[in-house]
Amino acid sequence: MPALCPSFKTTGVCGNTACPFRHDIRVCELCSVVCSSEAWYQSHLAGRAHRTRVRQSAGVGIAHCTVCRTIVPAGADAWSIHIRGRVHQANAVALGTAPDVQPQFFASEVPENASSGFQHCGLCRAQIPQQSWSAHLAGQKHQKKQRFAAYQAVVGEATKDKHGVTVSPDEALDLGIIDSSETVNGTEGRLIVTSTVPTARVVFVSARLVSDNIVTTPWSINGNAVVGRYLVHGRGCPVTVKFRSAHDGHYEDRIEFVFEDVALRQRFVIVRFTRIIVGDRAAYDSLKPTAPYIPRIRLRREPETKVVPGDAPPATNAIPYVVKLQPAYIPKNIAPSMDTGSTRDKVNAVRSSILPTVLDAMSHARHFKTLLWIEEKRSEEDLEMYDEHDAQLILNESKKHCVLAVAGLAEKRPSVLIGDRILVQMHGSEKGHWYEGYVHFVHEKEVGLRFHRSFSGYHPARRYNVRFKLNRIPLMRQHQALDAALRGEHLFFPLPRHISGLSAPQGIITPYNPIIASNPAQMQAIRSILSMKERSVPFVVFGPPGTGKTVTIVEAIRQILKSNPNARILACAPSNSAADLIASRLTMYREDQLFRFYAPSRSQQDIPDALRPFICRRQMRLDWSQRFMANEFFSVPDMQQLLKFNIVVSTCISASVAYGVGIPRGHFTHIFIDEAGQATEPEAMVSIKTMADDHTKVILSGDPKQLGPIVRCPVARELELDTGYLERLMKRELYSEDSENSGITFVKLVKNFRSHPSILKFPNERFYRGDLEVAARPQVINSYLQWPHLPKKGFPVIFHGIQSKDDREARSPSYFNIGEASLVKSYITKLKDDRRVRTTDHDIGVIAPYHAQCLKIRALLRAVADQVKVGSTEEFQGQERRVMIISAVRSSRDKVNYDLRHTLGFVANPRRFNVAVTRAQALLIVVGDPSVLSLDPLWRAFMNYVYINGGWTGAEPDWDVRTEVRNDGGYDRELRELAIVDMNQYAQRLESLARANAGVDGTAADDDQGDENVDRPWREME
Repeated sequence: MPALCPSFKTTGVCGNTACPFRHDIRVCELCSVVCSSEAWYQSHLAGRAHRTRVRQSAGVGIAHCTVCRTIVPAGADAWSIHIRGRVHQANAVALGTAPDVQPQFFASEVPENASSGFQHCGLCRAQIPQQSWSAHLAGQKHQKKQRFAAYQAVVGEATKDKHGVTVSPDEALDLGIIDSSETVNGTEGRLIVTSTVPTARVVFVSARLVSDNIVTTPWSINGNAVVGRYLVHGRGCPVTVKFRSAHDGHYEDRIEFVFEDVALRQRFVIVRFTRIIVGDRAAYDSLKPTAPYIPRIRLRREPETKVVPGDAPPATNAIPYVVKLQPAYIPKNIAPSMDTGSTRDKVNAVRSSILPTVLDAMSHARHFKTLLWIEEKRSEEDLEMYDEHDAQLILNESKKHCVLAVAGLAEKRPSVLIGDRILVQMHGSEKGHWYEGYVHFVHEKEVGLRFHRSFSGYHPARRYNVRFKLNRIPLMRQHQALDAALRGEHLFFPLPRHISGLSAPQGIITPYNPIIASNPAQMQAIRSILSMKERSVPFVVFGPPGTGKTVTIVEAIRQILKSNPNARILACAPSNSAADLIASRLTMYREDQLFRFYAPSRSQQDIPDALRPFICRRQMRLDWSQRFMANEFFSVPDMQQLLKFNIVVSTCISASVAYGVGIPRGHFTHIFIDEAGQATEPEAMVSIKTMADDHTKVILSGDPKQLGPIVRCPVARELELDTGYLERLMKRELYSEDSENSGITFVKLVKNFRSHPSILKFPNERFYRGDLEVAARPQVINSYLQWPHLPKKGFPVIFHGIQSKDDREARSPSYFNIGEASLVKSYITKLKDDRRVRTTDHDIGVIAPYHAQCLKIRALLRAVADQVKVGSTEEFQGQERRVMIISAVRSSRDKVNYDLRHTLGFVANPRRFNVAVTRAQALLIVVGDPSVLSLDPLWRAFMNYVYINGGWTGAEPDWDVRTEVRNDGGYDRELRELAIVDMNQYAQRLESLARANAGVDGTAADDDQGDENVDRPWREME
């Protein structure tokens, strides 16, 4: 379908008789209204709604009311009048919120000089510079939205009753939610076609389903009794629509009723939609959206001109640091490059004006410090999404802490630790004046704050603005490490000359762990680590899923201490859980040999009992005015004792304690970083650049093909901050799997001790060149081969296709899918009810890429399996379960706007996919929409693998599963182009049948903007 003529759209006329554009509709860009005639357009321009929108869009900006979901002219007076109004007050009562809310400003739509030089595009919902207006109208994004709006206008017109003929409304064919057992034999709906004009002569020409010519449809229509006959005034003609399917999911279709007005010799069409949800009604009722989704709009934070410092908790003084930590604030030249343009524009600006031109030993610190600042800026901006504008503070029983309830605290959204800062401002206070509150304690849903003694605004009737501030201490530790004076070319940029003359060491070793003796790769890794010399390049233990990386590292540590009792080892990992795993496997050492360091902000309830003998706690007074109030915080022993430990275990960031308390460089003979693929390079540098010298041996273990570090800023990701130290090294020639350096610079572990061969086969061939060998215990991995619910016995992989609907609710942009959540519950119920194979809650894990889906699944499982762990892919890295269930969630029905970035998001991330499908030992179940997942080549190849091997059930694939998958993709583009062609052809067909001139409002589909981090976990760095 050609685009609308720009001249006609602007002026209503076009003098070019050969103009290729359309001239049959007009679009009001300001109101997002599509008018099907010039008369209707002129009427709209003169109407009250348009004139009101013109007034509202004038001036310096547009404020948004989250209660009324409307815009308000900018300005204090206008906003004050609005929130005192009767409509606003009623809406606030209905939502159960206080009416005194703060205005939200469209930061992306209201530039500083919006009063002049900008024009508002209603379809795209954006302020466009006047000089760019023509280019914007011709742009692909605007054109797509305009075509879609025009299509909606045509379809909307087709749904109207006309020529005196009425058809029962869509509600008559909304069959609701029905259990699959009731739809096996068919479920019916009925429409009535009626002529309302006594003298009309109208023939019922046909009734057809739009899907008839496209796919095998579960719908059928029966109108034989009335098709081809004249409609009789007052006598309804029944048309029956039947649905038959045994599979859960959302189903819908369009029915075209074609009629002919004999007197006018004109055919016309009336369209109706039929819908049904097959599934568990109770699940849909309990999980349905609690409130309509209202997009969060990033607020413009007013500058903080005055901040009264708070009272820091005693935990901040629990460690006797001797090295001062520098603030390392973001330089002023960073902000201009990050505040304007697309991600690509920002990346180019940073590369051309800020980053060093070459990354080498000399520029290493400057390069990564810049990326840290870029990431910090985005992280601080992301915290703005959690700002509160109607919060309450309550004084606790001790009268020393103000308690603040924080929504989402239990889910670490936002993540708050002891020592973090939260700013508060009482309503009506001076602009820019804030009080800083330090977090003294964190409970499940609330935090305790201490303010300066001048703060007295804790009355429960008062309301406050609240801002969460980024804890900069972890960032400052990384900057401190990057600034350390260690060039270390052999550690950071190893070259062939650094390993000249070396060969893979040989020799006999008697391992403590007897299983390792039969694993050549693990034995070689231990020999290589024991043989490392002065100025050795880092040695990498490359371990795909389930190959025993941590087991190898623990054995290597024990062998080092066996050969050299005076060795000093610093063992790190990116997370506390990974560090605890290392320490728990070394508890055979004495308390004066092993020390597990925890940050003072860590909760003592989170410490494994087995590690309590290996920690250090320090008594700290909570309040000097109360003599006997004291508490214990994690700390370090005195220097003399600290230097005697053979092994110190900590997280990568907390390893800064060694430098901070004054341990000399070179004290540690070996530095181990386990799960190094999950750490950014600056995190890894905290231990290496502060503690290593030419004698220190560095050993890394991990898998660069699994999840990397969490980086929130897309610019920082483009500049490869999410390419960790381990991955960057393995991209170098010295660490290539095709090189002859195995046993010299790296060892690849190939025996998989986790998964059944059918589960391992696809990721093994896709990511690891087929090198992995199955070595897991048969009694575990074969335990579900005869499970009665397998589509094919002996193949313990299931893909359950379901075409459902992804939803959002209230203020959360995170997606959930009730149909998939219900299926997950169904599978878990079947597992637990099976008496032949005993399955406990702890044998099952559920992965969902969206936080909202995790919450919905947990709610469903509360009564049947409340101990089943449900979490993101990141939460399961390094873990395993006998049974893993994956819910992919996304199930968009809007094929016109299918786009991998918006439709699948990080569901299409290869590393996330690799981790998700390699957690299962004996049974892997994937629940998802095949028509959506097949847009991604990796998912399409996986679904082909499952289908060909007989593991498929549910909705069938709509592509040829035996056609070779194109790794370069493009499936979303093809589907989108095909959908646009279908859309245009359908609209043209409807227009050829009907020439009605009534106007219809239409709103273009809106892209997901700014939500890319909502489900990206926050890193807890202490």
